[in-house]
Amino acid sequence: MSITYLDHAATTPMSPVAVAAWQRAAGVVGNPSAVHAAGRAARGVVEDAREQIADGLGVRPSQVIFTGGGTEADNLAVLGIARARRRADPRCVRVLVSALEHAAVAESAASLAREGFCVETLPVRRDGRLDADAAEAAIDTDSSSIALVSCLWVSNEVGTIEPVGELAALAAAHGIPLHSDAVQAVAYCPVRMDGLAALSVCAHKLGGPMGVGALVLADDVPIEAVGFGGGQERELRSGTVPVPLVAGFGAALAEAVAAREVEAVRLRALSDRLIAGLEAGGLAQVVGPSDPALRSPHIVTVVVPGCQAADLLVLLDQADIACSAGSACHAGVVRPNPALLAMGYDEAAAASSLRFSLGCTSTASDVDALLGVWPGVVARARIAGGV
Repeated sequence: MSITYLDHAATTPMSPVAVAAWQRAAGVVGNPSAVHAAGRAARGVVEDAREQIADGLGVRPSQVIFTGGGTEADNLAVLGIARARRRADPRCVRVLVSALEHAAVAESAASLAREGFCVETLPVRRDGRLDADAAEAAIDTDSSSIALVSCLWVSNEVGTIEPVGELAALAAAHGIPLHSDAVQAVAYCPVRMDGLAALSVCAHKLGGPMGVGALVLADDVPIEAVGFGGGQERELRSGTVPVPLVAGFGAALAEAVAAREVEAVRLRALSDRLIAGLEAGGLAQVVGPSDPALRSPHIVTVVVPGCQAADLLVLLDQADIACSAGSACHAGVVRPNPALLAMGYDEAAAASSLRFSLGCTSTASDVDALLGVWPGVVARARIAGGV
């Protein structure tokens, strides 16, 4: 069975380069924290990968902290920085997060609210872009009380590229740390730490293995550990560093960054073709910015009037088309997309949304395979929905 895979935002296949790096590192025996020769050899592999990631992101290796994935990196950034800031200054009790944040950030913020922090949601416009005026007003209001601001770089739900640079400049002017979840951005958009306190990245979204990510932390940013043990990774992320995983991560990120500009052009052409076909005949409406420069080339999200996302997913799966109703982190649960609700769509529209995401294996044939079954799938889904 051949599957047309259009769910790269959930995970993308490991690249051959990353697989080779993983395999080589899997043959290295030794705990990278050990002081003997075997341990030093393992540590060398880890540090080589750390340098690859640092080079790709324009930071120093010492600023790269390996984690178990993007979710853990987000947790560490939001919980660790906010708690450290309040410990240093009890007035720092406000945490500002954008309305489109990944659950890893949103749930971390909710946890802080239960600890007495005041969590404020920064609104977004209809196209998913952060409302810059509202963000500026929120920051200007008693800025000394803000512990942390968090805004994702690219929306995992709709592909909107957020104005992180503008927000970073605003936060820096007030001495406030800004964290950005860049998990969906690194392979498709230029990403730099300029003005940021912390940046989350993840391997399996850019051709690396599952189970590893990193928090990139600027110098002198106060942060507390959220887990405890052997004190690895600057005593911020305890646990034996998984040598093969970080080796694959480093190789994948270096490859993705080197190919990013060319790949973005290729995927933009495919996504434009996909959008035109999905919208033909009024079958669907694309969500997000109309300006391609404000939308990542790999994510196309649509609402399909008169349909339920669950019905569309089943019918597409029967046609061997793999896509999603949004983030795959709520496994097995299809509900009105909260990102679309935050963008001002009603529940019916939010419950009809699908996300198609392109990546390294995507071709024009994949797009054509979807578009070939699309009218029939929508018609059957509308019948299932009683339309």
